[in-house]
Amino acid sequence: MQPDRLRSIVPMFGGGTRYVETLDAILAFVETHHPTTDELVGWHRGTFTNVSSRDSIMRRVRYLEQVGFLQQERTGWELGPAGTEHVENQDTATLLRIMCNRNVGLRSLLYALSAGSMSIAEVSDQQLDTHPELGWARGETDMAKQRANWLRSMGLVEKEADAYMLTNEGRQFVEDAVKQWAGTTWTVAASDTEMSIGTYETTTHARAVDPEFRATVLSRHNRTCPVSGVDHPGLLDVAHVLSWSDYPEYRADVANVLPLSKTHHAAFDRNLFTLDKEYRLRVNPAFETESEVLQQTIINRAGKRVSLPDGSLDPDYLEQHNAALAWV
Repeated sequence: MQPDRLRSIVPMFGGGTRYVETLDAILAFVETHHPTTDELVGWHRGTFTNVSSRDSIMRRVRYLEQVGFLQQERTGWELGPAGTEHVENQDTATLLRIMCNRNVGLRSLLYALSAGSMSIAEVSDQQLDTHPELGWARGETDMAKQRANWLRSMGLVEKEADAYMLTNEGRQFVEDAVKQWAGTTWTVAASDTEMSIGTYETTTHARAVDPEFRATVLSRHNRTCPVSGVDHPGLLDVAHVLSWSDYPEYRADVANVLPLSKTHHAAFDRNLFTLDKEYRLRVNPAFETESEVLQQTIINRAGKRVSLPDGSLDPDYLEQHNAALAWV
């Protein structure tokens, strides 16, 4: 069984864009010298300016041990499984997979940044909204900075002035990740337990997406279907405006998706209703139903605007989707 993922991500010495460089130096030293704890502490003191606290050094060493980069043997420190894998591969994809497997929040932050740049305060809020189990105080930014800096040091995120944004490499990862990571699992907050968050079903097919992509989308929409008002995470699907099969380039675009109840997702996919660019409900004239729920939430609301958080859904995607519907 995979161990629980870590809620605290620890920075490396050397500065916010050099975490990976520092990691590589530590692993090279350990692989060559198999140091004792005292020798590893001494190496840190001799390598990094103004670094002397044994507790500070060991906090970082123990973090690398938790991730699996290092392991302590009776005679000294050795490379752990993750350390060996990283040294052998030396590529960003491997390192990111290792870090995402053991740390909460890195993938969801990449997905959130795909919608646009964010300040560090917005990064902090996004992490708490998507992963409430992190538990730090609102307004606290230190832990958000460590997540952003790990991604910066991998070349996936860059900082301009006070804004964090994806690099081209980071954007490429996001485009591939929503399907690639679909088989992963994630322990969700207590209110969501015993609910499948990685797979949703419609009347025509089952689709698996990265659970952190799903969690990111739900958090952007306050975990509520804007059409039906359903607000139980286990009853919500991630619905793509420009379809998964026809527009693979938009699969991981959080501005192309919205949470819908399972019934309303199926109705949307069957073109029984849509939203226009002003987010007004448009209903297919051929849609007939005796269902009181569907009459109240769709048919009787034709022409009414649904409430969506600002910037959460790109109206141009709706316009492109609707251009293929003869009845709109």
